[in-house]
Amino acid sequence: MAVAAATIVVPLSLLFFASGLVVNLIQAVCYVLVRPLSKNLYRRINRTVAELLWLELVWIIDWWAGVKVQVFADRETLRLMGKEHALVICNHRSDIDWLVGWVLAQRSGCLGSSLAVMKKSSKFLPVIGWSMWFSEYLFLERSWAKDEKTLKSGIQRLSDYPLPFWLALFVEGTRFTQAKLLAAQEYASSTGLPIPRNTLIPRTKGFVAAVSQMRSFVPAVYDITMSIPKSSPTPTMLRLLKGQPSVVHVHIKRHLMKELPETDESVAQWCRDVFVAKDALLDKHIAEDTFSGQESQDSGRPIKSLVVAISWACLVIAGFIKFLQWSSLLSSWKGVAFSSFGLAVVTALMQILIRFSQSERSTPAKVVPAKKD
Repeated sequence: MAVAAATIVVPLSLLFFASGLVVNLIQAVCYVLVRPLSKNLYRRINRTVAELLWLELVWIIDWWAGVKVQVFADRETLRLMGKEHALVICNHRSDIDWLVGWVLAQRSGCLGSSLAVMKKSSKFLPVIGWSMWFSEYLFLERSWAKDEKTLKSGIQRLSDYPLPFWLALFVEGTRFTQAKLLAAQEYASSTGLPIPRNTLIPRTKGFVAAVSQMRSFVPAVYDITMSIPKSSPTPTMLRLLKGQPSVVHVHIKRHLMKELPETDESVAQWCRDVFVAKDALLDKHIAEDTFSGQESQDSGRPIKSLVVAISWACLVIAGFIKFLQWSSLLSSWKGVAFSSFGLAVVTALMQILIRFSQSERSTPAKVVPAKKD
């Protein structure tokens, strides 16, 4: 990390990790004391507490970097978002797709109950991964023999979730890169599948399992397509932390769960067809630099994330000053060394988070897509 970037990233990192540890502590206490008595009460409390942490990252997008998220959807979809359970599928194009999803959830009023299917290693990330675990994210090992039971049981546990939630599933199985696209094109050519141009081939087993478990209590599937206009640089985590703006276009199409096919193979084919249509939609976006034919809405920049970020900053700074006064930590070389070590640890953790989010460092799932019959 360059020195200039570090002068920005390190203070933000300290704020996020300090506030995050407070959130993790509250979540842990509630998990031990409240959840055994009332799972619904625990979920309601955790939804609010988790939102206080996620809003810091939303603040980085909205107020620090000034990323503009432009939504293209019909009015009925916009009206229902955040008012119903939904399974969310999305192309995985940029390093911050998950953050854009959080922006959409925040605008819809369900940020604290926005969940996702993640790889197992994610839950070990300090602060952010721990908070995801307390929030009932689903963590898979990328081995279907193990993951099928985990996915189905995890989704079934959500059947009595007391508030509207979104469960995001990136069915491509990995982030998009040119190397992965080439591999997908070669696979499609050899198996007779439509050759993709802007997406990877969906891995349908997880989607089929999710639909089979969610039919009875989730009314809709949100098909989300993200794209970056030609005039905007591709957003990355490092660009966000450095305060560099971007523009993201988001197309949302709502499908009724009850209208999906009944058989597993038909559901898998439905998913493949959705991604063929998504590929064509991205072709059109590349040509026109917009998602034409849908009503456009600037998602705005709500003040809530700004208020939360400022409040956390005041609390953390005040607490840090009080701690220094109480401990006289910087009055000895041992204290200075300890503080320097702590600062290095936080910087290293933020580096891990940045690297974790980078497309070039993501690894494809080991299981190949199921062949089309």
